[in-house]
Amino acid sequence: MEESGDIMGFIKKLFQSKQQKQTAQKYRIGMEKTRNSVFSQLDTLLQSNVKIDEDLFEEIEEVFIMADMGVDVVLSFVNYLRDTVKLKNIKNANDLREIIVEEMFKRYVNEAIVDTNLDVDHTLSVLLFVGVNGVGKTTTIGKVAHLLKLSGKRVMMVAGDTFRAGAINQLRIWSERVDCAFFEKPAGSDPSSVMFDAIQYAKAHDIDVLLCDTAGRLQNKTNLMKELEKIHRVIKREIEDAPHETLLVLDATTGQNGLNQAKIFNEVTQLSGVVLTKLDGTAKGGIALAVKETLNIPVKLVGLGEGLEDLEYFDIEEYIYGLFADIV
Repeated sequence: MEESGDIMGFIKKLFQSKQQKQTAQKYRIGMEKTRNSVFSQLDTLLQSNVKIDEDLFEEIEEVFIMADMGVDVVLSFVNYLRDTVKLKNIKNANDLREIIVEEMFKRYVNEAIVDTNLDVDHTLSVLLFVGVNGVGKTTTIGKVAHLLKLSGKRVMMVAGDTFRAGAINQLRIWSERVDCAFFEKPAGSDPSSVMFDAIQYAKAHDIDVLLCDTAGRLQNKTNLMKELEKIHRVIKREIEDAPHETLLVLDATTGQNGLNQAKIFNEVTQLSGVVLTKLDGTAKGGIALAVKETLNIPVKLVGLGEGLEDLEYFDIEEYIYGLFADIV
């Protein structure tokens, strides 16, 4: 990545060019609540000629915590601002704007290419979706199926949450809505046997991608771990390098509770990415930064609306544009 001045020049060009892009507009509209309710306060704080002192740093901390960036991330971030102010002898708080945007970008990227593409280029790709009930997991699977179908993939949904008949029915409805194959067994069946039979069916019917639902019970972490371990073992026995993705679905409106869920699921199973739902419905849009910096798990997809087309591949540039479009 370029040095500081080059990064900021790149971000400024980005902000100018993004204004003409449809996807960027989705981020801008979808993250309006975060921008208006949280980062507008940051804009007020950094008005020209505001004195840079400890009171200002504490207020910046409060703004970032309200945005759900996570306490540890916020403390680290604000300490960086303190050190930068001393190092560069910055006197005007307004000059912190570009530093904040630049540092957010650098921290998320962390000098590496962040791949948000789904790993679906195998003869048969298997994507596992995990997450607690109520986060929008079934809806997410439906939208991912639609997204992959648009790219020409033959998709099949697998009803692996066999403990709730309602979950099976909901997934079936989504399969009909997006017109893709659907695999189920009776409620109460062993989830691993569902995965095994679904893989055999998919191989016999030239399916490209399996989108597998799983139960989201966190009440007993030991049982959840055993269940997911068995599912992984069965899938890997049938397809050596599968599952190719294990995606955690998080409701962005749940704030720090969502980050706690991410920590637990990451302990239970090796997550490859996060899908953030309802990002358009919350003022806590900083959760994407918290997940990446705290757990080093990339956000792969974000929900920016209720429509079938409103699930987008995550783009850190467009995300930062969505946060700061009215400020920088």
